[in-house]
Amino acid sequence: MKISVIIPAHNEEGCLDGTVRALAQTLDLEGIPHEILIVNDNSSDRTIDICQELSETFGTVRYINNQPPNGFGFAVRRGLAEFEGDAVAIVMADASDDPMDLVAGYRQLQAGYDCVFGSRFIKGGFVVDYPIHKLGINRLANWFVKSIFGLRYNDVTNAFKLYRREVIEGIQPILSHHFNLTVELPLKAIVRGFSYTVIPLRWYNRTAGISKLKIKEMGSRYLFIVLYVWLEKHLSRGDYHRTRKMNELKAVDT
Repeated sequence: MKISVIIPAHNEEGCLDGTVRALAQTLDLEGIPHEILIVNDNSSDRTIDICQELSETFGTVRYINNQPPNGFGFAVRRGLAEFEGDAVAIVMADASDDPMDLVAGYRQLQAGYDCVFGSRFIKGGFVVDYPIHKLGINRLANWFVKSIFGLRYNDVTNAFKLYRREVIEGIQPILSHHFNLTVELPLKAIVRGFSYTVIPLRWYNRTAGISKLKIKEMGSRYLFIVLYVWLEKHLSRGDYHRTRKMNELKAVDT
């Protein structure tokens, strides 16, 4: 099973090289077939030059330039439209994710799960230098999502997740333009009946560059997408559930 690693990058000249090198070297050492797809999202620094250098150094690395409109959600969506693997992982450019967690997630996909989600707040997971105000908002937001969906998963807003290709096909259309995409993808996958497991995640605050997440701007967007998927769950009568689609395909075949 080949995995594609999508890395959205907007002005990440201070982090991108180290992030990609660590991922490529780890996946090579573990013998995991892969591609690393960097989506340069309208960067104005040296990000594009670093993309070029990395693609020349590693045969498994390639990059594309996202055309406007720009933003985290648009960049990831461009990657999801272009990846070539049997499965896909979304990894941040800022070296906040541990490459060995990607390996652990890949092994869970091999075990048969449709999705693998990371959590920083279960046994074995931890955070390093997480800004205290963001941590408080994060835990409150995740408690809200857990409560209204009845989930045990407690880190829905985290970007680190892996999906089989059929999951990405099965959760279309994707609506989010910004960081609320990190919530839309897993909630749709869960509501539409794809299997998942949760692994502990190690998270490290960036040491270079500036975080692109603006909490004040994202609050209403997160709420919109959460309520949108909640309404699908309760009002769509299973129209988008994978079992309904599978039954419809069987009916057509017969």
